[in-house]
Amino acid sequence: MTRKPAHTIRPPRPSKTGAKPPSTSGTKPLAKAVASSAAKPAPKSQPNAAPATAAAPGATPAGERIAKVLSRAGIASRRDAEIMIVEGRISVNGRKLTSPALNVSAADRIEVDGKPLNAPEPPRLWLYHKPAGLVTTARDEKGRQTIFEALPEDLPRVMSVGRLDLTSEGLLLLTNDGGLKRRMELPATGWLRRYRVRMRGIPKDEDFAPLRAGLKIDGEKFQPMQVTLDRQQGANAWATVGLREGRNREIRRAMESIGFSVNRLIRISYGPFQLGQLQPGAVEEVRAKILRDQLGLAEASPSQKPTRQPRRPRNS
Repeated sequence: MTRKPAHTIRPPRPSKTGAKPPSTSGTKPLAKAVASSAAKPAPKSQPNAAPATAAAPGATPAGERIAKVLSRAGIASRRDAEIMIVEGRISVNGRKLTSPALNVSAADRIEVDGKPLNAPEPPRLWLYHKPAGLVTTARDEKGRQTIFEALPEDLPRVMSVGRLDLTSEGLLLLTNDGGLKRRMELPATGWLRRYRVRMRGIPKDEDFAPLRAGLKIDGEKFQPMQVTLDRQQGANAWATVGLREGRNREIRRAMESIGFSVNRLIRISYGPFQLGQLQPGAVEEVRAKILRDQLGLAEASPSQKPTRQPRRPRNS
């Protein structure tokens, strides 16, 4: 079933599963990451406002790009917002747009599919236990099921923070705020992402020395990884791997380069946010206090504070 457009829900209040922040020493705070997105005023309806203008060559126009404003409001990612503009679904001051090369301000009247753009909601964050077999994309050209088709129907419109590939599972962060998504994905945040990795073979601890030193595969340089060999289980071994960037199939490619094939990959944490006991397919909103502590967000109003019940997958 294809998910419907964003709609409001009563936000869940997480159980003990969610986000028990571990030590984040050595990481950079994100206090500035989302403060602006939470404080931006809503575009005001002004029938007589002059149309926003495209940027002149060499000039620095006022306001922000229309795709960025739509992303911050939770309408779509920047890329999808640009597609919506080309499709003629976005209007500014009564004029239908055909190009995303436009800056807008709070004085401009923006409409999406003929409806006024609402004020952006405060940034929110959810923990999602992605099962294997789902692709982390809004649309899949091969017709495979996406995570967004499997999410509970009462979630608002969300975007994923980074990706997990088809066969990977575990913690995937979801947010309603495009600015928060982009900043949390940056390696500059310094947030450690930890994975449980099962590989075929009988490795020794010294086999992982190249990963700890930093690899170069097919001309692509990988940053040093934290690798701990946990245990041997028959023909397979388990290890815990930590990294601070998210290149495509990074752990699988790194292990293959030293002779070990990964047959299971589970992300167990992303910075201070933990998978914990969250069941596959379940979604749980991060507490407002954790967001304030970790991301520097303003305190939510009582109506915005989450409830305790985690969301279950559609087929549960």
